[in-house]
Amino acid sequence: MNTKIRVGIVGGAGYTAGELLRILIHHPDTEITFVNSSSNAGNPIADIHEGLIGETGLLFTSELPLNDIDVLFLCSAHGDSRKFLEAHQVPAHVKIIDLAQDFRDESNGFVYGLPELNRNRIPAAGKIANPGCFATAIQIALLPLAAAGLLKDDVHVNAITGSTGAGVKPSATSHFSWRNNNISIYKAFGHQHLKEIGQSIRQLQADFSHNINFIPVRGDFARGIFVTAYTKCCLSDEEARQLYENFYAGAAFTFVTHRNPDLKQVVNTNKAVVYTEKHDDKLLVVSMIDNLLKGASGQAVQNMNLIFGLDEKAGLDLKASGF
Repeated sequence: MNTKIRVGIVGGAGYTAGELLRILIHHPDTEITFVNSSSNAGNPIADIHEGLIGETGLLFTSELPLNDIDVLFLCSAHGDSRKFLEAHQVPAHVKIIDLAQDFRDESNGFVYGLPELNRNRIPAAGKIANPGCFATAIQIALLPLAAAGLLKDDVHVNAITGSTGAGVKPSATSHFSWRNNNISIYKAFGHQHLKEIGQSIRQLQADFSHNINFIPVRGDFARGIFVTAYTKCCLSDEEARQLYENFYAGAAFTFVTHRNPDLKQVVNTNKAVVYTEKHDDKLLVVSMIDNLLKGASGQAVQNMNLIFGLDEKAGLDLKASGF
């Protein structure tokens, strides 16, 4: 009797689907039933996700055998998940994990899938809205303060992201010639992830009414997010570190470090690494993740593991490469 979780993927040609496949092909408890991509139907998956050469002989399909799966990952562009669910009847037994931003407001019965915040709600959920990449890294920096009711002033955030955060489709600002040896800001103070960040903070600290002043930055590297956030805080250096260690004591992938960290510690992993440092009346928090893993596909698999009662780390034993 087959006891493996049967997986379907929609939007199979993008970066998040490629990372999802890289994880699930070797996940001990899953088998991939179909990878849907109408534009690539009939072609080998490894022709698009070339890092999977020799790993799988699967082909893309235009079919949607939804009755034959246990979990459906939606990896299409923002806005397409809602359209897909309006156009297709997904069987009631099929769990849905959406990697787009369509249901992060927890509409349509979706649960916001940040395990560091909603770990107790995720296992019983039938539908998960996977958090945004910037949102994941920034929330990990701020949630312990919110849980203690200590966000009592404006929060200032600068976060730099790799080019894969812009998606697989080339654009003027992701083209190598422009991106290499270059840096720029975009959507200053108005990034779309601010909405879900505020929603999560108020889940823990209902009276939070201050500004989150967020400056997103395009980095000249492929993957990773490096966040620096600061706000006024009454805690001492040691008290802040203890607060963060206590809050993340049970987290499977979030680690508090006593040493000023660097981005390579998390790239190619599902880890989040957090560091705190007190300066006069301000607390500086450094937070970092891989935008395609903890910020997208790795976190989606982490949510799947929780839903199906698996080891939370199953399939996610990924190691960073320091050089």
